[in-house]
Amino acid sequence: MNLGKALDNVNQHAWNSRDAKREFTSSQGWSDPGERAAIEWVAARCRDQPILDIGVGAGRTVPMLKALSSDYTAVDYTEKLLELCRGRFPNIDLRWMDARDMSSLPSNHYAFVQFSWNGIDCVDYEGRMRILQEMRRVTRPGGLILFSSHNREGPGYREPLSRILPVFTYNPVKLAWRSWRTLRRLPIASFNYLRHARLTRDFDGYSIATAAAHNFGIVIVYTTLAHERRQIKELGLELEAVFGSTDAQRIPNDAPSSDAWWLHFIARKPE
Repeated sequence: MNLGKALDNVNQHAWNSRDAKREFTSSQGWSDPGERAAIEWVAARCRDQPILDIGVGAGRTVPMLKALSSDYTAVDYTEKLLELCRGRFPNIDLRWMDARDMSSLPSNHYAFVQFSWNGIDCVDYEGRMRILQEMRRVTRPGGLILFSSHNREGPGYREPLSRILPVFTYNPVKLAWRSWRTLRRLPIASFNYLRHARLTRDFDGYSIATAAAHNFGIVIVYTTLAHERRQIKELGLELEAVFGSTDAQRIPNDAPSSDAWWLHFIARKPE
């Protein structure tokens, strides 16, 4: 079995689903406090300079990055989501593109390159390395790279099927609604959970496992703080800062691990 192709098939199916369309068009603003802190950290360093937004989806990140620079380009490999984004933001430079091959984009050009909402986790490890290498290539010397990734040491790793069970409330109307929604989701979530279990893999520093999002419809990479630090160094990048998803506090450079759901990494391409 080709693991990379299997992940592509599973995750592309999820991104083209009605559930993804509903979530991506309703989501607005920051994904979490850590994302906001990371963007604020890079803002002064890339304002009014060329920006590349990878995995733009339906356009959640467009307003926050357009506020930094009008020289803005966005790409995504899911054509349906890109069309939704184009309908919402018709006057921006949007391109249908796989981040593993951005050869049509110039080298050493962008002052800031971002891949948000853990999008880099949705391909296999080889694909992940190609994405990071491409991000490095298109970034100008001294420019910044920001990406987020699910944390294998956080609470989201290997979420059980019970994750979709309704949260109890004494409000009977809310409880009835939550119970109905769970019953509606349970068959497809159970099917996905069992079907995708065959793709689970554990490696030194990272794992591949099913995530609860989209009714357990995606299979993603979970990394660790220590492993990602090594990977960034091996790519010839300089790690500038890391923020966790749970708060806006920068993770100390000497912290061996983190219990955040996911992590935001900021790296610099050397001059």
